[in-house]
Amino acid sequence: MTAEGSSIDPTKPSIARVYDYLLGGKDNYAVDREIGEVFKRDLPGSVAIAFANRAALTRAVKEIATSTGVRQFIDLGSGLPTADNVHQVAQRHAPESRVVYVDIDPQVLIHGRALLEENDRTRVVPADVRKPEDIRTHPDTRQLIDFEQPVAVMFSAILHHVNDEEDPAGIVRYWRDQVPSGSYFFVSHFRSGNNPETVEAEKVLQETFGRGRWRTDAEIAALLDGLEILDPGIVPAPLWRPDTVDGPWAGGGRELTVWERLIAAGLARKP
Repeated sequence: MTAEGSSIDPTKPSIARVYDYLLGGKDNYAVDREIGEVFKRDLPGSVAIAFANRAALTRAVKEIATSTGVRQFIDLGSGLPTADNVHQVAQRHAPESRVVYVDIDPQVLIHGRALLEENDRTRVVPADVRKPEDIRTHPDTRQLIDFEQPVAVMFSAILHHVNDEEDPAGIVRYWRDQVPSGSYFFVSHFRSGNNPETVEAEKVLQETFGRGRWRTDAEIAALLDGLEILDPGIVPAPLWRPDTVDGPWAGGGRELTVWERLIAAGLARKP
């Protein structure tokens, strides 16, 4: 979580670029690949976690775009552009959808703006997820998002990078209070499994980036206090409304690996 306006430092690993590497992307440096290889070696399910999370996000955006009237999305901690970004999924099903991406990583901002420069229904806002007021009042957000109408707020794999003392529940509560009834909240989050894999994964993340907090299903649900958590609740990401019984990363009809169980997902609605 770098300061706004800072330049890219190829000697320091970036959460967004390591995630990009695990997803098979090319927008990363040697230092990111080195950390990615540590994850692959010590946490051999890291790639499965990354893909399971991305697939759940894609399904959630599709669900919102096709089954609700919500046409505004705020993607907090969006990361580097990859296949099926939020605006691509949403606009595929509802072309009038508008998307604000939020990230603080300088490379994310550069690539994001290049990707979106020809799409007048998207913006990339340089801001820290821990400072929601800065996001809410940013000119690009104000230009694109009508807070009198329902909004979909996406917390995809970002709140586990917010430590307890930084009040992740308060961040969600801020957005809950800013949007009207009928708004949606998607959360995916590292899931505590009370097993050696969870302990090792948390250790690697904290040693690498100095932050990272695994939470139980109950703790993740508590982040959505005041919202109606929709079926099937907070569940391992591959089990969150899978597209098919046996499709890739869907999880239906087979036993999940311990790694696939280390990322949870859920969708909630503001009553």
